[in-house]
Amino acid sequence: MKNKYILSAAALLTATLAISSCGGSNYKSGAVTTAAAMNYDMIYPMAEEYTVQETEFNTEEYSAITENTFMSTVSDPLSTFSIDVDTASYSNIRRMIDRGRDIPADAVRIEEMINYFDYSYPEPKGDEPFSVSTEITDCPWNSDTKLMRIGLKSMDIDLSQRAPINLVFLIDVSGSMSDDDKLPLVQRSFSILTDQLTPQDRISIVTYAGEDKVVLEGADGNDRRRILDAIMSLEANGSTAGSKGITTAYEIAEKYFIQGGNNRIILATDGDLNVGVTSEAELKALVEKKREGGVFLSVLGFGQGNIKDNKMETLADNGNGAYSYIDSEREARKVLCEEMAASFITVAKDVKIQVEFNPAYIKGYRQIGYENRAMSAEDFNNDEKDAGEIGAGHTVTALYEIVYKDSKMDLTSSDLKYSDTSALGTENGELLTVSVRYKAPDSDESKLLTYPVTDQAYTQIMSEDLSFAAAVAEFGMLLRNSAYKGSATQDSILALVGNCNIENDEYKQEFVQLVKAANLQ
Repeated sequence: MKNKYILSAAALLTATLAISSCGGSNYKSGAVTTAAAMNYDMIYPMAEEYTVQETEFNTEEYSAITENTFMSTVSDPLSTFSIDVDTASYSNIRRMIDRGRDIPADAVRIEEMINYFDYSYPEPKGDEPFSVSTEITDCPWNSDTKLMRIGLKSMDIDLSQRAPINLVFLIDVSGSMSDDDKLPLVQRSFSILTDQLTPQDRISIVTYAGEDKVVLEGADGNDRRRILDAIMSLEANGSTAGSKGITTAYEIAEKYFIQGGNNRIILATDGDLNVGVTSEAELKALVEKKREGGVFLSVLGFGQGNIKDNKMETLADNGNGAYSYIDSEREARKVLCEEMAASFITVAKDVKIQVEFNPAYIKGYRQIGYENRAMSAEDFNNDEKDAGEIGAGHTVTALYEIVYKDSKMDLTSSDLKYSDTSALGTENGELLTVSVRYKAPDSDESKLLTYPVTDQAYTQIMSEDLSFAAAVAEFGMLLRNSAYKGSATQDSILALVGNCNIENDEYKQEFVQLVKAANLQ
């Protein structure tokens, strides 16, 4: 049976905050004030109450995470990883906390939690598509280590000057999508996106269940009524048998391909990937092949009880797209409206970071999160190796615990039979070097940026950006009961956030309520 959605403290704050405006629409207390939006609400009124189907079973799947450990700089001076702009883990965890569910440790990807929020990093200079900044301070939860932040901030793009987009919505309409937090929320989510379209854009809709169906093909982005009618006509009653939905979606994306534009499929599902390709490996191979032709794939997860988080993350990562979890209309507005540029306009692709620690000053390090984004050192210079994308106006944050040479902390390193002076480092004043490789969106050849980091990066009083990121990291470590959580507690998380001015950031305000609502050990 359906039960009323019981709001936790975090969800209650979400529900009572005014919905922010976007794309010219002015939303006040849920009332739409633009003519186009008012027309939409008269045709498709918003439900007064949000209900969810309480499932009797749980078949959610998450990829296993083996948490990063401390590494010795003598034997492992290089840390290499692909950037990550996915945010699904945070909103999925929020859903679990709001609904009183247990949180699987493998659902907690700390880098996605940190990167859910915006940070005030420097704007890029010159022709570089993003800035790179660093900061080092005393680690709040471990007195024997320092905490280092690496922050990337991409260039902002005026959406009125953006290139046209060719979007294909690939929507799961199988019977399991009938719950209110699934297909009905998909419909509301995509209707929000229509506010941002222009006459140069092209929109298509493909559904899949027992068979695939082309509901809309190549519609003018300005034909909002036609697009909305197509979206709202969808019904969830199909069988769970597979269809060739994903190949049909790619065919249509290629048919209406916009040279120099953003060509993308957005897959919306609760986890049933019966799209016509039978295995995860085949799906991965297909999206890898298609991305080379310029059609990218993003994934939106919906609902509960059947989320195949592991597969959806794999598809988005290999399809040069982002993976988001939509648990509310407010989250849909954040992803598809407020962050439209970051979600759909790529300014750099295959972005890799390699940190080289100098053993002369740094004894060891531990990267916080990014376990499933780790790369081998040799992959950094290999342009054939895929990595993450960064969109316009996006920020990316990575945190490290670093162990200075004079720290009392003991680290076990591999015994090297043949070592040379390079294993001891060079006393040149550089603690480490951050190197970044990236490709322009239309290029297959990477460019290299390098940033030496000295003691000048150290600050005794951490910035608000690092203080908030550290608070989120502590929250993630407590949720997964990390072996490295140290002295982190609910009170220490709230103390870190207390150092930040979050008065004008509703998402950071919500984070405080989420921490208070969570059952932290």
